[in-house]
Amino acid sequence: MKVTLTGLLIFVALVAAVITGLMKWLYRGKPNWLMSYLQNFSGVFFIVSGAVKAVDPLGMAYKMEQYFAEFESVFSETWMSFIVPMFTWMSSISSTVALAIIVLEIVLGIMLIIGYWRKFTAWAFFLLIVMFTFLTGFTHLTGYVPGDVNFFDFANWGEYVDTNRKVTDCGCFGDFLKLEPKTSFFKDLGLLIPGFLFILFWRSKHQLFTNGWRRMITIGSFVGITLFCLSNYVWDIPSVDFRPFFEGQHVRHQKQLEVDAASNVKITDYKMTNKESGQVVQIPFAQYMKEFASYPKEEWKLEQIRSEPEVAATKLSDFEMSNADGDDATEEILGDANYNFWVVSYKLPSKSTTKTIAVPDTTWVMDTLKLTGLDSFELRPRVESVGEKTLTKDSYTFDAGLVGDYISKIKPMAEAAEADGFKTRILTKYEDPGKLDNFRHTIQLGAPIYTGDDILLKTIIRSNPGVVLMKDGMIIKKWHINKLPDYASIKKNFIK
Repeated sequence: MKVTLTGLLIFVALVAAVITGLMKWLYRGKPNWLMSYLQNFSGVFFIVSGAVKAVDPLGMAYKMEQYFAEFESVFSETWMSFIVPMFTWMSSISSTVALAIIVLEIVLGIMLIIGYWRKFTAWAFFLLIVMFTFLTGFTHLTGYVPGDVNFFDFANWGEYVDTNRKVTDCGCFGDFLKLEPKTSFFKDLGLLIPGFLFILFWRSKHQLFTNGWRRMITIGSFVGITLFCLSNYVWDIPSVDFRPFFEGQHVRHQKQLEVDAASNVKITDYKMTNKESGQVVQIPFAQYMKEFASYPKEEWKLEQIRSEPEVAATKLSDFEMSNADGDDATEEILGDANYNFWVVSYKLPSKSTTKTIAVPDTTWVMDTLKLTGLDSFELRPRVESVGEKTLTKDSYTFDAGLVGDYISKIKPMAEAAEADGFKTRILTKYEDPGKLDNFRHTIQLGAPIYTGDDILLKTIIRSNPGVVLMKDGMIIKKWHINKLPDYASIKKNFIK
């Protein structure tokens, strides 16, 4: 069943109505029923929105990294460039920022429903919605900003183009529900209405239970939600996987379905807008081909209306990996009919130093020698001089925790699997070949290293590194590095 924003809002509205109805028995006073319903609606909405992100806090962290990177670029070209270091710092602690936002969102939802700290929750709700509105507005409005134009250069904004957007979606509901940026923006603008009302009429907000119970519920919720979030990325992978790389997914088969579906998309109509009058005309493709001369591009803005693909595209369509020589190795990886392991590291944290080394430098010359007794000659090389020359070479020191995970957990598993004829592949982001070779020597593991897009790798598994058991292009099992069992257990439980 496909989840839509409309369906979600109906669900939230019904739950809020039920809670408001139950208050007839729980509430002793005479509340403002409209205000109570808005409290319950906003509270339930925040709880749902936060809960679908709480199962995957790293997903939100990655999204915040994208925003911080864009803000660094945008503000660095303005008089406000002094705040750029703040975004750099926030990007370095993006997991903590994401955790704080998620926990605050859910706890605020609970506090709204029970009416705890009414004035504080009114302002906290309003300010959080303002922040969300800023993010969703930025996401949507960058569609009007050409690639070579700064966001704040409003005079040079152009027509809306999807590919201009600096962040593809806001991540309001994580991978549970993807919304168009414009939809997300207007959704947040709508939530500002109860936000204003809560600030203006905070004394009219209802309160359930006693103050002691409200405090206990709030503190208990804060602790429980924080621990739940941490369990979904610090200690283990998400308890619920909304991404396309879930256990049981046949990556190779589904990717091909998506690619085939995309290739069968056809232009069904043309939509034309008159640049002077604003008149809009939409006609079928065949009719346009007969009448296109009546709609010159100088006078009309043309837009192609395409058919929807039978299979919606996901990140599976973007699965592409390259081998050490830079050649496409996608089919090699997905086409392995035997059990095999992916060790996914979307990044290899390291520090680099440049060393100067001396190497022998031999100069050779060619001598022409007459062959004895023959009227002919031959060329022979001769060393003219031997010296030294200096070269610079980058050396990398990799994160000790990452190296420790590879040596103590992944290497024993990979070597045992290799003995049984099962291959292990390391998948990481595009890196300098010298760095990858340095990493291979550091971990002392002969598994081949393949490179691909880091966003794709983040989507596959929320662990760095993480391990995926594959067979013939299908995901059998995924493990966070902290939950990786030994090879004997894997073989016993998952390799048939």
